[in-house]
Amino acid sequence: MVDGGDAARWLQLHAPRGGPDELALLVTRAAPAVGATEIVIYLADYTQSSLVPLLGAGQTRDELMIETTLAGRAFTSVEVQRATDNPDRLWVPLLLGCERLGVLEVVSPAAGDPALDRPAWEIAVNVAQLLVNRRLYGDVVERMRRRLPMQVAAEIVWGLLPPLTFATDDLVITAILEPCYDVGGDIFDYALNDDVLSVGLFDTCGHGIKASALASLVVSAYRNARRTGLDLIDTAISIDRWVRSEHPNYFATALLAELDRRTGRLRIINAGHPGALLLRDGKAIRALPGPTALPLGLGHLSGKRPRVHEEALHPGDRVLAYTDGITDARGDDGERFGRDRLVDFVERALNDALPSPETMRRLVRAVLTYQQDQLDDDATALFLEWQPPHPPWGHLEHVTAPDSRDHPGPVAASEV
Repeated sequence: MVDGGDAARWLQLHAPRGGPDELALLVTRAAPAVGATEIVIYLADYTQSSLVPLLGAGQTRDELMIETTLAGRAFTSVEVQRATDNPDRLWVPLLLGCERLGVLEVVSPAAGDPALDRPAWEIAVNVAQLLVNRRLYGDVVERMRRRLPMQVAAEIVWGLLPPLTFATDDLVITAILEPCYDVGGDIFDYALNDDVLSVGLFDTCGHGIKASALASLVVSAYRNARRTGLDLIDTAISIDRWVRSEHPNYFATALLAELDRRTGRLRIINAGHPGALLLRDGKAIRALPGPTALPLGLGHLSGKRPRVHEEALHPGDRVLAYTDGITDARGDDGERFGRDRLVDFVERALNDALPSPETMRRLVRAVLTYQQDQLDDDATALFLEWQPPHPPWGHLEHVTAPDSRDHPGPVAASEV
């Protein structure tokens, strides 16, 4: 039986002294350890519409479209794929935790044997770790993922973003941001500390460098407040003061949230932002309350402290937060994409049992298609799922029995 551990150990021993430019050749040299003749890395581009080969000397491969290829199916389904008409190739998802980086093409005469799946997975896990560790020491990975020149405003924002997807046994958080190469005003962040997941989604006013500079300040102030140990209200106040101090003529809408993963207690401050959607059992059951505070930077116009909304999540609940670039996208007839289409799309994705990262990818593709690939504003969406392995102790003590008020039916676009 083929043992992927031998190839993984070989990679770990030889990778530390190599740069990112050497990864393609290094991975191919490990191929014989799993009975393969060749292993090729494919990386998802920034738009997550194509898979781009990271090639070493003497290797030739074409770019592959995610929507129409077997390699793309491995990426979207997060499952090993093999074709009966090409039995010497195996496509393996390239994952870091739950974040999808791309796929591996494993070329082997034994590719049709399911016994190769496990060692191929082991190789893929190690290659993903090497990619993340090595890409900071050179630009080859960034260059390969970019299909268009990236504007400086987008460079600033992408340099600040956390990984698009993070998961534990009981949490999944995943986000998507478009347009990839010219973003400016939208940014998000999250952090898990002990049992509390903190999430921030921000939409700054303006476009270009000024908007991305404000986004940089906002997310840095958010991280500083969080790491200082401020509570949710004082975090919002701190960011508000920094925005007013450094950018007195600007503001940012925000959704600040904290989820206690033991109990499912969700606490939210909505600072002038679109209301998030609460989804349960495959349905959007209601919109969470709209603004509980003024946009960040305008807090001095009100004498009130930000108000926190609390929600008791049920196991399996999902929360969808988004910026207005999603719902404000307009078609040829001038009609907005709107809340109804958003709800319909997400419900269908949940009923199709799509992984959360794939739901986000398809949502942004749908918004782009609706507006003929020309967004007038950044479109950002963030999906949070709480799925504890066992119902938390005491959960039923603070959750009322469901009735018609808890389940008013699908959320309409007018429910703001």
